Amino acid sequence: MRYIIRTALLLTLMLLAVACGQSQNASTSDDSPTVAAEADPEAQPDPEAQPDPEAEGASDEIMGEGGLVIYSGRSETLVGPVIEMFEEESGIDVQVRYGETAEMAATILEEGQNSPADIYYGQDAGALGALANEGRLTVLPTDLLESVEARFRSQEGEWVGVTGRARVVVYNTEALSEADMPASILDFTDPRWAGKLGWAPTNGSFQAFVTALRASLGEEAAREWLEGIQANQPKVYSNNSAIVDAVVSGEIEAGFVNHYYLLRLLKESGGELPAANYYFPTADIGNLINVAGVGILDTARHQEAAEQFVRFLLSEEAQRYFANETDEYPLAAAVPTASDVVPLADIPTPEIDLNKLQDLDGTLELLLELGIL
Repeated sequence: MRYIIRTALLLTLMLLAVACGQSQNASTSDDSPTVAAEADPEAQPDPEAQPDPEAEGASDEIMGEGGLVIYSGRSETLVGPVIEMFEEESGIDVQVRYGETAEMAATILEEGQNSPADIYYGQDAGALGALANEGRLTVLPTDLLESVEARFRSQEGEWVGVTGRARVVVYNTEALSEADMPASILDFTDPRWAGKLGWAPTNGSFQAFVTALRASLGEEAAREWLEGIQANQPKVYSNNSAIVDAVVSGEIEAGFVNHYYLLRLLKESGGELPAANYYFPTADIGNLINVAGVGILDTARHQEAAEQFVRFLLSEEAQRYFANETDEYPLAAAVPTASDVVPLADIPTPEIDLNKLQDLDGTLELLLELGIL
């Protein structure tokens, strides 16, 4: 029975990876924010790459004899500098395999006990939870876990959040004022939003939100919301960046994204843009805070080096990098958020156990059933 469940999960993760890959129907570099179909900062240049079915071959290709091996669902653009900082300070050689978060999790399951990975670094709690459920992550040292709030780590101690990402609604300030925005994300099913919204159903962050919606409000409420948004004929985009571009250009009035995409575009543009992030006034599920986090594999060959790496990610130096360079929420070392980011303490966040976001298969099944994917 466990083999059947594990196989089903593997297929689900691979399907998610393929879905994410298919969303990249056109690509440019992350330096081209005005192109609607740009590559997502969490995606890779070759989004159609699939896990190598021969685990030993993958191991030989990735793994030398001496280095710490990281399977990263976060892009080299975002985390490469931090990994280089760790190498310089620790003297430890690091080898990184980059890919989609779901793809890397699926690869680890497929490789089984032959996986060369020491560390899994994912962009959301769902994939981390899925690996933990399969017994692929070890319990982290208590001091590492306690450096992060309990809500941002595994209840069983198998993974820890490194940075936080807030879900927001980005809106065009020339078409809308904050007073025009609804009190809940559920209210976007109102017909007044017909033809004015944008979403990215193949995006991992959006799918994590739908999983949170299911876990928080139930299957029927999630279905009703998705059907209601569908009825409003939202424009479909490949990723968060494309949605922000569409809002800025006036192509749509509002869209569902993570908080930092607009902030990055503002930095790149060097000036003001006709767009703003909207946070709901109460602890609405629309204010979901998800995490990018790490876990150490049960088959890690370099346990001590792996713990050093996790400790470094939670250090003041690394947390300041994420706060100032990627506009994410630092979760450790009492590092403040960047000045242009709304502090976590000021966001009414919903009470939800991030460990429950591991049900990726249920979300995919629902999105497929409704014809959204």
